[in-house]
Amino acid sequence: MIVDSHQHFWAPARGDYDWMGTGDALKPLRRDFHPQHFEAFRARHGIDKTVLVQAAATVNETEYMLGLADATDWIGKVVGWVDFENPSHRKPLERLARHRKFAGVRPMIQDIPDTDWMFRPDVQWGYQSLIDLDLTFDALGYPIHLDNFLKLFTRYPKLRVVVDHCMKPRIRDDAFDDWAKGIAKIAHETQAFCKLSGLATEAKPGWTVATLKPYAEHVIDVFGPERVMWGSDWPVLELNGTYDSWREAALTIVGDRPGKDTIFGGTAAKFYRL
Repeated sequence: MIVDSHQHFWAPARGDYDWMGTGDALKPLRRDFHPQHFEAFRARHGIDKTVLVQAAATVNETEYMLGLADATDWIGKVVGWVDFENPSHRKPLERLARHRKFAGVRPMIQDIPDTDWMFRPDVQWGYQSLIDLDLTFDALGYPIHLDNFLKLFTRYPKLRVVVDHCMKPRIRDDAFDDWAKGIAKIAHETQAFCKLSGLATEAKPGWTVATLKPYAEHVIDVFGPERVMWGSDWPVLELNGTYDSWREAALTIVGDRPGKDTIFGGTAAKFYRL
């Protein structure tokens, strides 16, 4: 099974994609992206299943994505959202958990100004609820969050965690060392998985395979193929690359190393129970 472990669909007219703003930088993303727009990539690269990930901080968007998944066989799972600051959201989480294609949630931690937000007493119910309901947690953040995520994953060792986008190393600034140490500690000291995704977006325009290779290889080396899953992050990827260019770059970087099939399908299938 070949899996894209991280992609998005959205309809901006729904009105809850606040991060898209109105400026020129994200203008290419402010249009509809639906399953029919993904079909060409799926056919060209033999993608069997995808994991559809939230892009709005609303339960309504999660229900919208589950509707798309109900109508689309190849959407294997949906990663949604609930309000961790509202303990009453345990009820919608329990309801969502009964859907066969609901995997878990992703709080949009990268967008929260308080880097210690994840330790607030009023949000702890969320992590424990994911454990209770056997759901997944997508960890979305920046290198500044690495130490805190290490503490969080250590506090909740039974939480089924995957780090999104390799925790977004600042490739455009050649900032490798501190990120590499932090991500390695998470790999070595916790049971977290990691998505080989998002790297192109963090590089300067005109990136090459050589630009991304040190970061991708480091993630594969410290986590091991059995805990690394490839994802496109499409259509966000369109800001600084294409589906084809990132897919080919990743295939080139992984090469024929043992575990190639695991990285491009097996790990995601195991983690998300496709």
